[in-house]
Amino acid sequence: MIGNIVLTHPLLLAPMAGITDLPYRLITRSFGCELAFLEMVSSRSLVHASERTSRMLSSAAEDRPLGVQLLGNEEGDVLKALEKIRPRGFDVIDLNAACPVPKIIKKGKGASLLREPKKVKSLLEILVKNAEVPVTVKIRAGWDRDTVNARDVALHAEDAGISALTIHGRTRQQGYSGRVDYAVIHEVKKALSISVIASGDAFSPQLIRKMFHETGCDAVAVARGSLGNPWIFRDTISFLASGTIPERPAPGEIADTMRRHLDLTCAFYGDRRGAIRFRKLFSWYVKGLHDIRTMKEEAFRAQTREQMISFIENIRGCAYRHPEGAYEGFALSC
Repeated sequence: MIGNIVLTHPLLLAPMAGITDLPYRLITRSFGCELAFLEMVSSRSLVHASERTSRMLSSAAEDRPLGVQLLGNEEGDVLKALEKIRPRGFDVIDLNAACPVPKIIKKGKGASLLREPKKVKSLLEILVKNAEVPVTVKIRAGWDRDTVNARDVALHAEDAGISALTIHGRTRQQGYSGRVDYAVIHEVKKALSISVIASGDAFSPQLIRKMFHETGCDAVAVARGSLGNPWIFRDTISFLASGTIPERPAPGEIADTMRRHLDLTCAFYGDRRGAIRFRKLFSWYVKGLHDIRTMKEEAFRAQTREQMISFIENIRGCAYRHPEGAYEGFALSC
C-alpha cells in the first residue's frame, strides 16, 4: 500500500504532536494498529539534535512499521534532517503540508505549503531522491474555502515520485472545526494512481466506514479518535470485516489498559514525569463514564505514579453514562 509496506488492515495511527510517543504507539499496536507515526518533528530541530527531539525519535523492536513526519520548508534543512534520521531505520518518511497551527503557518511551514504546490513538489523530490524508504506527504483540502486546491497539490506531489498521499478533508482555515469534505478527498483519489489515505473525523468504526464509502480511499488515518480509545482499531477492524462491533470495554478493562499505558509511560519518562504526562491521558480514557468529574480534577493534580494508580483503580467501580451500548457514548466523546 505504501511502497513495500502492505497492511493487513487499512488503518494507521496518524502523527499527533505531544501525543504519539512510544508508549502511546505500543498501546495502540496492542489493539491492532499496524503502521504508526511518531509525533511530527521539525527538520531544523533534527539538525540541532536536542534531547527532546532525540526522545521523540525513540522506538522499539515491536514498534514497526514506523513512520516519521518531517516539518520543514527549506530543501537544505529537509536534506540535513534526512541524514540525521537515516540511521534510525524508519519505514516511511512523510512531509507535513497540513498543520494549521498559527505558529507553524507564520514560518511558512505546514499548511502554508498548500499555497505553493511547486515548492511541495521540490521538497518531495529531494526526499524521494535521497531516502531509501517510501516517501509520503500529508495535505489538506486547501488553504481556505476560496482556495480548495488539493487536487493540484496532490498531482504535483505524485509527480515528485511519492508512494502515497494523506489528505485531511478540511481547509487550513477550518482547522479542526466544521465538516470534512468527502468530495475533495474523492476527487484526489480519482486523480492519483498512488494510494490515498483519508483523514478527518475518524472517531468511530461507523465514521471510518463512511470515509471509505464516500471517498474510495485506500486507508484511513486515525488521530483524535484514538485518544483514550485504542480499542477503535480493534473495533473498526471487526466492523469492516463483519459489520459487528465488539462490546465496549468494561471499566475494569479500561483500568487494566490504563495501568499498562501508565507503566509504559513511567518506564519511558521516569515515574514523576510519567505520572504528570499521564494526566491528560487519564482524562481521555474516562470520558463516557458516569460521575467522574471530581476524580478527573483530582487526577489532574497527581504528582506520583502511586497516586495515579490509585485513581485508575477507582474507576473499576464506575459505570457508563449511557448503559445501553451505543458506540458514540464511548468513542465520539473524544
